[in-house]
Amino acid sequence: MSQHPKGDFDLSRAVWQRAEGDMSEAAVEVAFVDDLIGMRNSAEPDGPVLVFTQAEWDAFVAGAQDGEFDLE
Repeated sequence: MSQHPKGDFDLSRAVWQRAEGDMSEAAVEVAFVDDLIGMRNSAEPDGPVLVFTQAEWDAFVAGAQDGEFDLE
């Protein structure tokens, strides 16, 4: 279990998912465990995991949909 200020993100229960059809070696993967969402780089499965609360995840997804993170 990974201790985190937002709560315990139980890596043993994480079922990692990536975008459908993404077969790349270094894809972004997410896992939903209880009230927390983890995000990692599939190329480093034992590497760091970013942990989000549901509210933070919702804000991140909304920002991505609105183009907040576009590089243009």
